[in-house]
Amino acid sequence: MDKLKKKEFKTPILEKDIRRLRVGDIVFVTGTLFTARDAAHRRMVHYLKEMRQLPFRFDGLPLYHCGPLVRKVNGEWSVLAAGPTTSMRMEPFEDEVIRNLGVRLVIGKGGMGERTRKTLREFGAAYAVFTGGTAVLAAEHVKKVKQVEWLDLGVPEAVWVFEVEAFGPIVIGIDSDGNSLFEKVQLEAERRKAEIFKKFES
Repeated sequence: MDKLKKKEFKTPILEKDIRRLRVGDIVFVTGTLFTARDAAHRRMVHYLKEMRQLPFRFDGLPLYHCGPLVRKVNGEWSVLAAGPTTSMRMEPFEDEVIRNLGVRLVIGKGGMGERTRKTLREFGAAYAVFTGGTAVLAAEHVKKVKQVEWLDLGVPEAVWVFEVEAFGPIVIGIDSDGNSLFEKVQLEAERRKAEIFKKFES
């Protein structure tokens, strides 16, 4: 694989900057970041279908698949853990969210499907991976809770708006050209498996 490149972004992130990213690039984000899981995605799509006004728009702000662990201290929210949620759970909804709400960077865990991949390519967005099992590390990059919406869904499923600093490292898993890190890894694994089998046959 080519030498990995490190990129630092301040939000909002522009389409032209996302278009320059390539699979495997390492990214750090400073600024405003939203979280949303299954229930919030479902509600967003429901609002869009009914042409109802949402209490937020992304417009170049990253969307993080995360159900944070938070508590209130002296009237202020404190984030204790903010690890990624498996992104494939959002696959039925993500294309509509990207198309309609101005998402440029989706962050999660484990990759996404062909519908999302096609929409990323069409609208100039990218999907990035935050390492699983690092929830406390992720929380250390959250400097402030700026806003929370839809708490009626429950704390993990609410939409949280974080102010983050050098949030990362996150790795570009699907770029705006539709190239997939997961596909590359799979192809390489298949190639190596074929080589191993060939040695046993000879």
